[in-house]
Amino acid sequence: MPSLKDLKNRIETVKSTRKITKAMQMVAAAKLRRAQDAAEASRPYTERFNAVMAGLAASVGGSDSAPKLLSGTGSDQVQLLIVMTAERGLCGGFNGNIAKLARTHAQKLIAEGKTVKIITVGKKGRDVIKRDLSDHFIHHVDLTEVKRVSYADAQGIAQDVLDRFDAGEFDVATIFFSRFENVVSQIPTAQRIIPAQFEQEDDAATTLYDYEPGEEEILADLLPRGVATQIFAALLENGASEQGARMSAMDNATRNAGEMIDKLTIEYNRSRQAVITNELIEIISGAEAL
Repeated sequence: MPSLKDLKNRIETVKSTRKITKAMQMVAAAKLRRAQDAAEASRPYTERFNAVMAGLAASVGGSDSAPKLLSGTGSDQVQLLIVMTAERGLCGGFNGNIAKLARTHAQKLIAEGKTVKIITVGKKGRDVIKRDLSDHFIHHVDLTEVKRVSYADAQGIAQDVLDRFDAGEFDVATIFFSRFENVVSQIPTAQRIIPAQFEQEDDAATTLYDYEPGEEEILADLLPRGVATQIFAALLENGASEQGARMSAMDNATRNAGEMIDKLTIEYNRSRQAVITNELIEIISGAEAL
């Protein structure tokens, strides 16, 4: 049974921990609002951009002159996985869920005889995945010093991916990130970005617009930008998801610390009462002996 001093020290330690988790929860709440606004503001642009691209892609169809980023290499043997996670932890299952989705996808491809290459963005995902798939790592993007993700950061990642595609290093590229829903819900998502994949809702883009120059030329110019746009949108979604997950995790940690303090306080009071009772019994026994 722990002594009164041990219990008191433990109570003070948990109280100190609760102060830290409460502070981290408040910081995450402040950052969440800005990150959420950025993610939600990017969605209309991304959706409209994809709608226009879908119309252009539908016009080109399976033409031999279609850009390689749209038509692909004609093979899916070499798969590039771009895993986006956070640079920091203490955000619940945010990093683990993305890494788990990517690892499962990679293992499935390997079982099918595909060649898998992995680029990680954020060291937490790298730490998780390298336990099983370290031999497949080809590059890591460090954003530790980046305070606020910008389009330039996404362009840097996109340019590296595009250079590798032009060099024939892979056939298919897929990004893994977490789509923000709300504070308690972040959805791990896999999205193919090369060859470009667009969902066309209707035929308006092909029936209402004439493009000059031709669709192939416009696609050749816009598709690289589309890769950067999708990566930027994924980074913004990740930023909001990370702060939401951290806020929720720190709130749970703060409440758990409070419950632990209550239990330890009860145990401390009971132990203290037992010590006092024993001392009284010894005094009374001694007095009766006299």
